[in-house]
Amino acid sequence: MRKNELYRQVIAYFQEAMPIAETELHYNTPFELLVAVILSAQCTDKRVNMITPALFRDFPTPEVMAASTPEVIFEYIRSVSYPNNKAKHLVGMAQKLIADFNGQVPDNLDDLTKLPGVGRKTANVIQAVVFNKATMAVDTHVFRVSHRIGLVSERCTTPFSVEKELTRNIPSEIIPTAHHWLILHGRYTCTARSPKCEQCGLKLLCKHYKKQYKVAAKTSKE
Repeated sequence: MRKNELYRQVIAYFQEAMPIAETELHYNTPFELLVAVILSAQCTDKRVNMITPALFRDFPTPEVMAASTPEVIFEYIRSVSYPNNKAKHLVGMAQKLIADFNGQVPDNLDDLTKLPGVGRKTANVIQAVVFNKATMAVDTHVFRVSHRIGLVSERCTTPFSVEKELTRNIPSEIIPTAHHWLILHGRYTCTARSPKCEQCGLKLLCKHYKKQYKVAAKTSKE
């Protein structure tokens, strides 16, 4: 199957099976989403959503958080991964928003990545979710699912190379949604361990499934 036909069929499947796909992080403002995404690095959205209500209640704006200290923030986020570093990042991020961006979350990669705790992946999430830009944040789920289905070549060994191939082949107007399709599919179906291949609506298109099926079929004949 040609690559463009694979993309067409995969997109058609997700459009029917997952017409509404959005972040599972809870937030009300761009600033809250930025905080939540920073906290979600190497941590589950479920865990982040457990601790952000109190954090957002007491630090609802960059101004309030910038006036705090990492030691204070730590007490609110101590149950997430790497709380010490993230506490420092959150306070530094809020202070930089005030100093350089008039307290507003910027809408472009260059400015976002100037903020402490914000790398390319986080910046792409903010651009896609808040500003509906055609950016693809490649986390472990997106990386895994893209390779398993065959959307990207085996030569794509870095998140950036996966991002480039996906954005080159997915229509720009649906890239923000496609980001969530791949994340949610990886989170609940195409899991890292014991993927639910038999339940997957993409199995007949999936390179990983076809490979596994051939191996199973060959073994059963021997």
